[in-house]
Amino acid sequence: MNILKTLTATLAISASLIAGAYAQTQGVTDSEVIIGSSTDLSGIFAAFGAPSAKAAQMYFDEVNANGGVHGRQIKFIVEDHGYQLPKATQAMNKLVNRDKVFATFLQVGTPMNIAGFKLTDAKNIPNIFPLTMARQILQDPFNLHFSPGASYYEQIKQGVTYLNNEKGVANICAMYIPSDFGKEIQEGANDVAAELGLTFAAETTHKPDDADFVGALSKLKEADCGIVTMALGVRQTITAYATAQKIGFTEARFISSAAGFHSVMAKVPGGVTEGLYAAAVWSDILPRVKTNATLGAWFMSYTKATGEQLPGTGAVLGRAGAESLVLALEAAGKDLTVESFIAGMESLSYYDDILDAQVDFSKEDHAGVDEVIISVIKDTNWQIVSRD
Repeated sequence: MNILKTLTATLAISASLIAGAYAQTQGVTDSEVIIGSSTDLSGIFAAFGAPSAKAAQMYFDEVNANGGVHGRQIKFIVEDHGYQLPKATQAMNKLVNRDKVFATFLQVGTPMNIAGFKLTDAKNIPNIFPLTMARQILQDPFNLHFSPGASYYEQIKQGVTYLNNEKGVANICAMYIPSDFGKEIQEGANDVAAELGLTFAAETTHKPDDADFVGALSKLKEADCGIVTMALGVRQTITAYATAQKIGFTEARFISSAAGFHSVMAKVPGGVTEGLYAAAVWSDILPRVKTNATLGAWFMSYTKATGEQLPGTGAVLGRAGAESLVLALEAAGKDLTVESFIAGMESLSYYDDILDAQVDFSKEDHAGVDEVIISVIKDTNWQIVSRD
């Protein structure tokens, strides 16, 4: 009888331990939550990836120094993929299977995020504030995915519509890297041309390391392109636009999505980027830094900590994304699970002084900022010309 009682008690304890093990959420302990990022620290979008990771870590450091979130410290692990898909896949495998992250965060690159979903969705791991606003991020099922805002597709459609209303053109064209990211820009340009009764006249495709755009721009000039949509790397966008000015292709209006909206573009010596447009879901910080106290304080703390002259757009997005993530962790409560975190994200509604935009999530809408802000470089600064 005693043996039977002992066996029964042992089985009960074992069952309890097994249940507890299954109830344990990956990347979460009583004292820590692990967040991971596979980003671009050395490739064509390093101007976004590197400072975003730095700014996010600074914000997490502040939160951790003040006791963390519900007693948990935020551990942030960053891997560099250099905007190369094989390296991104390898980095994601490490984050998910070795580091056991609770959520992925600030992932740079449309192709990299889409490929990563095969692993993270299967493991029930949320993808938060990726540095891409491709439509595929929020295609069904999107319950684990939260985008910064309106898609590249919508940005380009609104940007082209604005430029056409201002100038009136006949032909729309596109320059793009033929990845998921670039194809979305091309599709947006093609579709909005049809909607406006215009002609999608020509396109050119480019490798991520292309640096000579004379031939491509000559082709677009010959096609009499009135608006040229761009889906290139940051440096490529600057080079292509400067080249267009050099060959006399000055009548066309060039516009990028958020992927081509970076503070550094307005500061290129010689004013060669004057007149370049971008459609994004935030406004540039430099025109606002002296008038917004919250932004000004963050600007000073970031530049002091990093030694940089100004926080680039990547830093802006890293800081904004980190705030969203922390607010969601707070809203999730002490018993942190994927389900409580998702509910926390879907409850967020606040004005972000760093982005200069209203951030709203819900069960039906996992895109944070719905407004599209169109800016143009004028007098070495990005200036807002439209908000919708």
